[in-house]
Amino acid sequence: MVSFVIPAWNEEALLGSTLKAIFTAAQPLNIPFEVVVADDSSTDRTPEIARELGARVISINRRQIAATRNAGARAAEGDLLVFVDADTVVTPEVVRAAVEAVRVGAAGGGCAVNFDGRVPTYARRLLPVVTRLYRAAGLAAGCFLFCTRRAFDAVGGFDEKLYASEECWMSWALRRQGRFVLLREQVITSGRKLRTYSGGEILKIFFWLTVRGRFSTRHQRGMEIWYGPRRPDPDADGSG
Repeated sequence: MVSFVIPAWNEEALLGSTLKAIFTAAQPLNIPFEVVVADDSSTDRTPEIARELGARVISINRRQIAATRNAGARAAEGDLLVFVDADTVVTPEVVRAAVEAVRVGAAGGGCAVNFDGRVPTYARRLLPVVTRLYRAAGLAAGCFLFCTRRAFDAVGGFDEKLYASEECWMSWALRRQGRFVLLREQVITSGRKLRTYSGGEILKIFFWLTVRGRFSTRHQRGMEIWYGPRRPDPDADGSG
C-alpha cells in the first residue's frame, strides 16, 4: 500500500487542490493507497475539508513540522510513504515515478519542484541555482519526499529536534539506508511565501540558517516564515 502523508496547519485554502490531485494521480495506478492528513492544531476547516475529500485525519498539537510528519507516518498503514505538503500539487507522472523507483530498489527520494502563480524576479532566477545545489547535495525538497516504511523506521523518522530543514537531514539519513533518487518529474508547490515575504525577509531567514546551521533549526525563533501568522496571499483568488 502507498500512504500519502500530508502535514497541515490552517490549510483550508489549498488543501482541497492537494487532495484532489493525489486521488487523481493515485487511482490509475491500480494499487492500494490511502491519504492521511496530520492536522497540527488547525483553527480553520482543514480537518473537515480533509474528511470531506476522502482523507483520514489524525490530530496532533505540536506546531512542529517534523513531529507532524512523523505522527502521520505512524498512523499510516502503507509500506511506501509519500510525504506531500498541503500546498503542493502532484501529477500522475511523479507519483508513478516514485512508486517505480521504490519497486526497483530505492530506499527513498524526491523530485523537481516549481512554484505556482507569480513569484518575484529574484526567486525565478534563483530557483534553477537552488535546484542544482539540492541535486548536487542529494537532497529532496520538503514539499515531496518518499521512502519505504523500512527505511523510515530504520532512521527513526524525521528529527523532531528540528523546526526547519528536516527534509535535508532526512534525505541524508535515508541515503545511508539505500539508493536515494531525485526524480526529473516535478510537483507544483505554492509560491505564497515568496509573494507575502519580502526578498530581504527571506534572505535574512536563510542567512540565519546558513550561518548557524543545524543549531538554528532547533528553535522556532527566526522561523516566522513557517511558524508565524499566515499572511494573505495576493494570488489567493487564483491557484496560489
